[in-house]
Amino acid sequence: MMMSDIAKDRTAHLLKKRGSVSSLSNHEFRRKEPHGRTKDSVSTVSYMDEPCQPEDASRLTVHMENTYQLGPTKHFPVVIVNHILKDVLTTYLQEEQYEPELCRQMTKTISEVIKAQVKDLMIPRYKLIVIVHIGQLTGQSILIGSRCLWDPKNDAFASFIFRNSSLFALANVYIVYFE
Repeated sequence: MMMSDIAKDRTAHLLKKRGSVSSLSNHEFRRKEPHGRTKDSVSTVSYMDEPCQPEDASRLTVHMENTYQLGPTKHFPVVIVNHILKDVLTTYLQEEQYEPELCRQMTKTISEVIKAQVKDLMIPRYKLIVIVHIGQLTGQSILIGSRCLWDPKNDAFASFIFRNSSLFALANVYIVYFE
């Protein structure tokens, strides 16, 4: 007994709509049963990688389970980050003279470079804040302060001050543990 063409089309349409590809259109498999009759079979392949319609993308969201981890498994390496700050500031500012527009752009560039290098350390579950100040060195003084809700057990910071003949730079990296 063969499956009718209408039933095959309906089955193929339903399987494609569900995210499966059916072999009905390409191959039909007949299997002999022990009593000498033949039986039609349908083989399907399901997929999850590529949704066929935009609304299917919302179904494929990943839901993360709670880990109930209250502290970091690996602490923030302040010494290594201090070396990163020193290297980046020295590399970018060693030969520079203070010019307001140049220093404004350099602040953004240096912040992004520091952030990228600290992220390369792959310290999980920490939020990263990088702040860079560059100013002209003309005998003035400056006070810079910051405030944050802080857990001294898990949160940390690194700081480095650079000076040459015409400018100073202060780079701060704050790392806050994200529970």
